[in-house]
Amino acid sequence: MKNQEWFNSLPIAPISSWQPVSGGDINEAYQVIADGIPYFIKVQPNQSQEYFAHERRGLQELGTVINTPTPIASGDIDHDAYLILNWLTEGPENQSALGTAVAKMHQKHHDQFGFYTNHHTKSLIKDNSWNNSWPDFYINQRLIPEVKVAQQKHRWSEWRNQHFQNMVNAFDHYYSKHPVTASLLHGDLWAGNYMFTEDGTPTLIDPDALYGDREYDLAMTTIFGGFTPDFYQAYNATYPLQDGFENRLPWYQFYYLCMHLILFGETYGPAVDNILSKY
Repeated sequence: MKNQEWFNSLPIAPISSWQPVSGGDINEAYQVIADGIPYFIKVQPNQSQEYFAHERRGLQELGTVINTPTPIASGDIDHDAYLILNWLTEGPENQSALGTAVAKMHQKHHDQFGFYTNHHTKSLIKDNSWNNSWPDFYINQRLIPEVKVAQQKHRWSEWRNQHFQNMVNAFDHYYSKHPVTASLLHGDLWAGNYMFTEDGTPTLIDPDALYGDREYDLAMTTIFGGFTPDFYQAYNATYPLQDGFENRLPWYQFYYLCMHLILFGETYGPAVDNILSKY
């Protein structure tokens, strides 16, 4: 918990009040009132200002095509990294509007796969170096580094490894014949990372942005719920999905579920094994 002196060092002033708010399972989170204006402040203890570089760059990129919180300032005070965003007040939900907005975000394209900054997580650094090949990017900059961490945490087995290799081979074979367009992705598109502002504008928060296969983003929407048929219908009306979408979801769902296996243990083992058993 920060004190008044810490908050007074932020580059917004004068600060009249501050209070902890929800949304801080990874970071500490606060609402700060400065000169009568509310702000949302994220704090990560014992980190330099570079900690929030990827999130800030992602919000800026996504903000060109979809509503996001606006990065106002970032830095570090007493070895604690912070990110200052404008405060957004929640309003009525509109899943159709969300589907349309996400589809339009995915229609922002790039000629390579990756991003301008890497993402430092608790478990690993996600290498977003630009790559001309989607299968090479996904296999070597996402899947293999993740599995190495699962092995280090003793959450892997020979059975998992054999079926994982089969899945990677199937993935590589498929995309050697089916080119992918690099779309702007949120990167962690679960229900906790969208909201609606007071006027109902769909808004994305906490991005792990990259340019990649849009089906990678959509796979995350299918794992934990929170996206209704209206979302998918509106998405498909704006940016129609290619045939066989459902058959390709598992190798993207795997990435997110394996990350949860790393973070939270064998609670997610059966879901990971269910996917691997298909290969």
